[in-house]
Amino acid sequence: MVNSTITEYLLLAASIVGGYLVGAIPSGLLISRMMGRDPLKEGSGKTGATNTLRTSGPVAGIAVAVLDIAKGVFVVWAVRSIAWPDDVWAGLAVGAAAAAAIIGHNWSVWVRLVAGKWGGGRGILTALGAVVTISPVVALAAFLAGVLVMALTRYMAWGAIAGAIGAIVTLVALGVTGGLSAWLVPGAILWCLLVVLGFHDNIERLLSGTEPRLGT
Repeated sequence: MVNSTITEYLLLAASIVGGYLVGAIPSGLLISRMMGRDPLKEGSGKTGATNTLRTSGPVAGIAVAVLDIAKGVFVVWAVRSIAWPDDVWAGLAVGAAAAAAIIGHNWSVWVRLVAGKWGGGRGILTALGAVVTISPVVALAAFLAGVLVMALTRYMAWGAIAGAIGAIVTLVALGVTGGLSAWLVPGAILWCLLVVLGFHDNIERLLSGTEPRLGT
């Protein structure tokens, strides 16, 4: 029993570290540099799909978007494929590993090693990949809430916050009704909060009244 428990803790630790390292793969930086551009020095300074689109064009932006979503999908799939002893371990592991992937995407050790500073994206597409994998219903709720508020306010940060709130409400509802493992819900809520944290600079500008609206 003791050995079994130690094994599970080691697997959990490996899942978290592996999730971070996968999430930290800077697809935006790699693709942009292949095209002779550097997103860290252009636009918002982020390595996600939006800034790649802005600085390197639509083909590069779409490629990065697909790869960033794939990181979230892969981490959830890989951790789920492990033979956990019960639903408690599986839910906690998936939640923790995908949260680590989002942290890695936003604060990539690979970017640190290459550029000498911490950098990354905002985590929204990696989180979307994870959410879609566990529940398309949650992903749809987040998407609809985010798009609606973005259309009304023309602020991306408000859209991200609304999407996170929509996802959290849906996650809690599914967890209470048994539509989703209750042990997965805390980790998935953390994914949403990390996405909001990824927009911290936009939120600071919103509060100071200096955030530009979309299209301006």
